[in-house]
Amino acid sequence: PGFPLAALAAELRDVAGRLDALDAGDPAASVRAVFSWSYHQLHDDAARMFRLLGLHPGPDISVPAAASLAATTVPEARRLLRELARAHLITEHSPGRHAFHDLLRAYAADRARDTESEPGRREAIGRVLDHYLHTAVIADRLLYPAQEPVALDPPRPGTAPEPIADHRQALAWFEAEHRVMLAAVALADDGGFGGHAWRLPWAMQNFLAGRGRYQEWASSQRTALAVATRLGDTAAQAISGRLLAAACARLRDYDQALGRFASSLELYRRLGNRIGQAKIHQDLSLLAESQGRNADTLGHCEEALRLFRASGDTLGEAVALNNVAWCHALLGDYRQARECCQRSLALYANLDSRGLEGHAWDTLGYVEHHLGDLDEAAACYRRALSSKREIGDRPNEAVILAHLGDTLHAAGDLPQARQAWQQALAILTDIHHPGADEVRAKLDGLDD
Repeated sequence: PGFPLAALAAELRDVAGRLDALDAGDPAASVRAVFSWSYHQLHDDAARMFRLLGLHPGPDISVPAAASLAATTVPEARRLLRELARAHLITEHSPGRHAFHDLLRAYAADRARDTESEPGRREAIGRVLDHYLHTAVIADRLLYPAQEPVALDPPRPGTAPEPIADHRQALAWFEAEHRVMLAAVALADDGGFGGHAWRLPWAMQNFLAGRGRYQEWASSQRTALAVATRLGDTAAQAISGRLLAAACARLRDYDQALGRFASSLELYRRLGNRIGQAKIHQDLSLLAESQGRNADTLGHCEEALRLFRASGDTLGEAVALNNVAWCHALLGDYRQARECCQRSLALYANLDSRGLEGHAWDTLGYVEHHLGDLDEAAACYRRALSSKREIGDRPNEAVILAHLGDTLHAAGDLPQARQAWQQALAILTDIHHPGADEVRAKLDGLDD
């Protein structure tokens, strides 16, 4: 009775000591003892799966990831998870996804520390980190093929990355796993898996950016950069610093973004990495545009185009040509913009990159609008929307919807303009994007 509740709460916050905090000395009421009655009824292979699940960071786990964790097959992992669920040690909260109660997770981790060897525990963690990293790379390449390449070690024996067939599966996989991957970054950092701790944020940054999860993007990249710096890995520092700078720019922390971009650009130059330098100039062009410095925006885009061409990167060249086209459009040179945009689309025609191609259709829609062909502009915007929806790029979907609304409004189709702007506003509001105010003002103008 004299024990302060605040002290008990402090003990309970310590995950490793949580079971001790709930042990009042009575074996019949001990949490460990109660859990052990179910645990000791398990078959050996199910008991091992239970222990290994205690090493997983959560918040839940899929059957394929559990198979990699235990170095077994997917059908066998499914069988073992079902046995654990029947014993009420885990819950299948949605089809194929299993979760622990926090106390059961702590008990499983306890059993793993007492039963599994330290090398065995480390191998299991390494396998599940490999599972997430290699599957994320497969999914990311389907959604965003212009991702800067990074060298990967082969997955450990017993690891089976998931097969991802198309854009829809890739997007669904990231939707299901991104919270687990964020927890995996922390696990990798704490557990001494430095290579995973910076590569996992690299593999998921396009998804986080595309879903408007800018705070999670920035936080994971801060971890990545700290780990890369600790490892003394110059290439990793260049990549992680650039991605952190890009996230800061999206969060409108422009001073930090500029400083990080400058540091990464110097590292890329030191490494002789022209593609990395080109991506920095692309990012700097976006930063200059957001600050209304259109001439600087064009300069960065043209430098990126030069570097991509010098590197023989056709996809990068297509992206850069579209960026140059957009700059000419911002400066009012719509015919030059149209020419660059058409050259970009000609390159995309031989590349499998619908998501990036959507940017070029958006630019061409903007150009055709300002050249007076409103029907062609609307058709371009609808093609752009199709590609962005396919890869789940919500911020750019909202931008294109806003542009489409502008064109429909100029054409006198006010009901369709309202619908496009309302859809854009719903997305921008949902992701807390500052552009929501501009679209809201357009809708207010319609009401007036």
